[in-house]
Amino acid sequence: MATDFALLGSYLRSRRTRLDPAAFGISAARRRTPGLRREEVAQRASISPTWYTWLEQGRGGAPSAGVLNRLAESLLLTELERQHLFMLALGRPPEVRYRPVEGITSRLQRVLDAFPLSAAIVKTMTWDVVAWNRVAAALLTDYGKLAPEKRNILRLLFSSPQVQQAQEDWAKVARVVVGAFRADVTRSGSNEEVSRLVAELSEESAEFKSLWADNEVVAMSEGAKRLHHPVAGTVNLEFSTFAVEGRPELGMVVFNPASPEDALRVQGLLAGS
Repeated sequence: MATDFALLGSYLRSRRTRLDPAAFGISAARRRTPGLRREEVAQRASISPTWYTWLEQGRGGAPSAGVLNRLAESLLLTELERQHLFMLALGRPPEVRYRPVEGITSRLQRVLDAFPLSAAIVKTMTWDVVAWNRVAAALLTDYGKLAPEKRNILRLLFSSPQVQQAQEDWAKVARVVVGAFRADVTRSGSNEEVSRLVAELSEESAEFKSLWADNEVVAMSEGAKRLHHPVAGTVNLEFSTFAVEGRPELGMVVFNPASPEDALRVQGLLAGS
């Protein structure tokens, strides 16, 4: 995708002129144009006023990712606006930045709850489960009964006998999960958080330590899963993962019954819960 620097300049200018100088402690008196001045944005972003002027004029070239992030902060861009800025300047979205997640919107929760027989969860880049529906609680894990710090897919897979016994081929599942986890956390850049989690898991599980040392990376966008549930019996599932628009640090995973027979097993499990 070729970069249109005129569009980049126009976008920067539109974001600059919408800002209220008073919000930055700057008097709006004796200003003939709305928003911040170019040199004020340049100073906030730690770049030269001349180069910033060229950027708005569409002749400054492609800024680095670091400069774009500083411009995004200087212009008080939302996460979606920052992504748009990167697409205009570099033709790609920014790398996902790790940030702690406390929950999801009520609208997204209603999306999860709308699946009558499909288990649905929302996980972070470090695979902490922050939301789930009734089917997931009954079929996978009742996350509501766990402390928030225990609602981590890696922790459960390597420390919970119940979760391990439910897997059709635990060793294969563990290898795939660790490889997909590695891909996610590498994109998130969450070094401190990941280092702490990896150190704890390596201390607690020799299997995890060995898999982590393999440095394998796996894509896990969709696939099949077979669970051995203590009440529902063997349930075959198909899963798909989805990005959450505007929340790049989150991912939604939906597990659908693979056949009408599997749907009946899930239905019976819910009826008895």
